[in-house]
Amino acid sequence: ALHGKAPVPGEQESRTGGPPSPAERKIDFRREIAPVLEGKCYSCHGEVMQQGGLRLDNQSDALRGGQTGLAIRPGDSAGSRLIQLVAGEDDRLTMPLSGERLTTAQVSLLRAWIDQGAEWPEAEETAAERAAADQPGQHWAFLPPRRPPVPRVEGTAWVRNPIDAFVLARLQERGIQPSPEADRSTLIRRLSLDLIGLPPTPQAVERFLGDRRPDAVERLVDQLLSSPRYGEKWARQWLDLAHYADSDGYADDHPRPHAWRWRHWVIEALNRNMPFDQFTTEQIAGDLLPQATLEQKVATGFHRNTLTNTEGGSKREEFRVEQVVDRTSTVGAVWLGLTVGCARCHDHKYDPVTQEDFYKLFAFFNTAVEVNLEAPLPGEMGPYLSRNREYRQKREALLAEYRVPELQPEWERKTLDAATNPEASFEWGLSWDILGLHLAYGQEYLRLDPQRRTRKQQDKLTDHFVKWYNLVVTEERIKELRFEELVAGGGGEAPEHRPKLEELAEQYPALSEAQMIAQSPDPPKTHLLTRGDYLRPGAEVQPGVPAVLPPLPEGDEPPRLRLARWLVSRENPLTARVTVNRIWQELFGRGLVATSDDFGTRGDDPTHPELLDWLATEFVSSGWNVKKLQKLIVTSATYRQSSKQREQLQDADPENRWLARQTPLRLSAELIRDISLAAAGLLDPAIGGKSIRPPMPEGGYTKGKWRESSGREAYRRGLYIFFKRRSPYPQLMNFDAPDARGVCSRRHRSTTPLQALNLLNDPVFVEAARGLAVSVLRAQPRGSFRERLDYAFVTCLSRRPSLNEQERLAGYYRQQQEILKGKPESIEQLFPAAGLEGVGGVEAAAWVGLSSVLMNLDEFITRR
Repeated sequence: ALHGKAPVPGEQESRTGGPPSPAERKIDFRREIAPVLEGKCYSCHGEVMQQGGLRLDNQSDALRGGQTGLAIRPGDSAGSRLIQLVAGEDDRLTMPLSGERLTTAQVSLLRAWIDQGAEWPEAEETAAERAAADQPGQHWAFLPPRRPPVPRVEGTAWVRNPIDAFVLARLQERGIQPSPEADRSTLIRRLSLDLIGLPPTPQAVERFLGDRRPDAVERLVDQLLSSPRYGEKWARQWLDLAHYADSDGYADDHPRPHAWRWRHWVIEALNRNMPFDQFTTEQIAGDLLPQATLEQKVATGFHRNTLTNTEGGSKREEFRVEQVVDRTSTVGAVWLGLTVGCARCHDHKYDPVTQEDFYKLFAFFNTAVEVNLEAPLPGEMGPYLSRNREYRQKREALLAEYRVPELQPEWERKTLDAATNPEASFEWGLSWDILGLHLAYGQEYLRLDPQRRTRKQQDKLTDHFVKWYNLVVTEERIKELRFEELVAGGGGEAPEHRPKLEELAEQYPALSEAQMIAQSPDPPKTHLLTRGDYLRPGAEVQPGVPAVLPPLPEGDEPPRLRLARWLVSRENPLTARVTVNRIWQELFGRGLVATSDDFGTRGDDPTHPELLDWLATEFVSSGWNVKKLQKLIVTSATYRQSSKQREQLQDADPENRWLARQTPLRLSAELIRDISLAAAGLLDPAIGGKSIRPPMPEGGYTKGKWRESSGREAYRRGLYIFFKRRSPYPQLMNFDAPDARGVCSRRHRSTTPLQALNLLNDPVFVEAARGLAVSVLRAQPRGSFRERLDYAFVTCLSRRPSLNEQERLAGYYRQQQEILKGKPESIEQLFPAAGLEGVGGVEAAAWVGLSSVLMNLDEFITRR
């Protein structure tokens, strides 16, 4: 009666013929009593239970005494202090302290349970309780995961793998039943969006619906995990963690033309299913591995996603320290799930991480320097070598035309003189500072004898000089050298050779470069920085890890490489937990630990601690096999549940913490664009490579010129959109993409009117609607309206429309046709130069409008 349920089958009925009263039957603690006690604050003469250290759902706590009697006297409800307080028998105090009072039925249930002896089930040991038992006061996340036994549950027919047993055990404790499995149309769309970030094609949907083999889902999962699209989908999560962007940040926000090369490495590593321990080691210290390959060095581009300040007047050492702080905090957040950056200026206020611990971690990265190396992709070297000689000849001719070989030595000499005597000339001192800020290793290159410089070093210096040409070519110098006609406007303004050099370079194939780090040949010492100030160094510190965690193993390898191996060692209690939790979060919308960015004492406790530890140990035992872990999760009955809300869950579990259903998830910013282009048949299949610039709304780019990509390149996936920190692509920000200024472990999902306007009016989405209309009309050239609508629905939603949907959309379609008949200019705007044989302009334009409706449905932009 308390839960509004029918009697449990097999229970004895009462003498009156209805369900037995609480006093007439055996009361189940987990199913009936625990929900009454859970989350409420009780008191026994000022001793606050549940929130003050005493737990009424724990037998030893509940039997602890108050001043005048025990909280619970088994067999004697009248003498139990708990009943006196919840029944309102004490005029001075009524419990619970907050929230709604217990109902009469609930109080009666508690009385009957106590009179029956107040039996508790055998307590299950949680991770937090293990921590208290093993090391009193130790936080659960700092203890190594133990592989718990898979719980025994009733209703084992629902269980597909051990994940389900852990989830079902929690549900049964609360008297909640799991949801039925999602229908197969929903399931194929869910799996496709989760694993490759694209909707299934109508042909793929038809094949899956017709596959009645018992392992059809497993076959589909294997197919999706082996798709090259997989790496693109899952790279986005890793780029968020690394705060990847294509620009430096700060006011100048210069572009980073080679940042994409690390992104390319991530996609390929994920597609190859690189073991996560190797994935970690190469990104942390790939340059330090024995006989490190070029790709292993490229992996260290992870550390190059820090912001870089190249503004005039900025102090190079100050912002170098800021970059090292960023790298330290990022590694702590990404692999340890801890806010170690809070200990930069003082000991962490909540977690056992001292300021000294922070600078011990800082020391691992303080000895690294930034380098750029040529990192050609397969197929680049041949075209480059075949045309490089021609390019060099034209480049040298252009430089000679503008007297660069004559002028550059003077610029070099005066700039180098300013390095030792900066106060002699403000202009040349500025030239020296700008060289250090705008050209990596520029000052070091300048100090080299020109005969010892490599061609790449000399080219970089020359290109930098061309950029700052006007420091040498003053109005007087122009007249002296008699080449006024080469300077646009005269008076020291920059001539036109810089854009000409850039245009020339774009006409010839080049070798890709990569941003990476390397060990400094002259590493600085690391000191604890007083209050985090780089100008106030304190005691010297050596590389090390937080004292609360297992120590760094001894060895002869470089410290940063030892750190990488420590992060993925079996002794480290955090990395495996943090990683599986983020994978779970991506597939369910919420991690087993909701605060996926904070496993410290201020973070949330896991809802399923035993499942978290089981997954972590399974992950490590599998050889850190990410795809194997993902397959285990998505083939579970837990994942395959319907996402439909149930009345029972609205009160019992509104946030779906206990996983009695799947969670509908609004797609990420990039995927909304991807699925629109895919449904329209416009998506470019090219994988990896440089960033793109799709059409930009007017006023959307505030600094510099947005050079739109042309041809098929403009239709590549959202993952590849050029991300400028100071002026990010508006559609991405409208749909909650992070700003790339720091680690993003979990994206927010908002709903705003601007999002609807974006989907309705943005040129990208208008063109996508047009493309979908063309696809429908071509696929069903002689089809009826219903046949065409079926095709459009399956393309967008992986299902056919209901009868109600057919009727409403047919009415909309007829209405649009009537409107368009009197507005020929609107037809041209919606569907310019239709060119489809047998299809009129009104018909085609009306289908564009209907396609836009489908692409604006909540169901279209939501993974259910």
